[in-house]
Amino acid sequence: MTTTPSSKAPPKLPLATLTRRIDVTHDLWRMWLKPEVRFTFKPGQYCTIGVDGLERAYSIVSSPHEPEVELFIELVPPPDGNLTPILHKMTIGDRVTMRPRAKGIFTLRENFKDHLMVATVTGVVPYVSILRNYLHENRSGHRFFVLQGASYRDEFTYDKELAEMAARHPDFITFVPTVSRPNDPRNAGWKGETGRVNTLLEKYAEKFCLKASDTLVYACGHPGMIEDVKERGDRIGFEVLEERFWKDDE
Repeated sequence: MTTTPSSKAPPKLPLATLTRRIDVTHDLWRMWLKPEVRFTFKPGQYCTIGVDGLERAYSIVSSPHEPEVELFIELVPPPDGNLTPILHKMTIGDRVTMRPRAKGIFTLRENFKDHLMVATVTGVVPYVSILRNYLHENRSGHRFFVLQGASYRDEFTYDKELAEMAARHPDFITFVPTVSRPNDPRNAGWKGETGRVNTLLEKYAEKFCLKASDTLVYACGHPGMIEDVKERGDRIGFEVLEERFWKDDE
């Protein structure tokens, strides 16, 4: 059986408008998009946006109750990066395509009581979405322990928000940021945890008195970190759910 190519043009994708942006560092920024059509998602999922047919998936920071879609993006320069250099140059009012359906299974697994969430820099995004939604719905019955690693203290971005969540809800939210280069001048004055975040898994699993039967470990961010967390989690009997951010924007 043979087929002939379709002469129909691909379906036109809905657009979303950039309404706001905050530059965090020279290569990290937050951006807010207003979709032109109704866009629904579960906390922890990702959206697919694009420019001139070039598309990539980005995890969503915002909670479903928020009116706009918030993203936290790292610039990946060419030749490895394709879309992020374009997005980095965008200004208020510019538009991107946004596929109408969110995807992803990196969502809250409610059958576990305790959730140990490990991230590198932008990998914290789905955890922020999950926690914003959990608090918005005034829920209870679960505990969240967020470990976020970065090379430099100014890369955390959501540290104040997460610290405030933990201060308001110390009974079920804990936030531990760690820098891997404590002696760098960019981290001057840092008094918090130090070391790569993956190397702290066992320490904090024990400190928080977490049991493998009650706990799910989430790992989101750099693939190398995730692989190490999986190996460490396996050694101490914890199940690990992963979400990878690749250097080629995909």
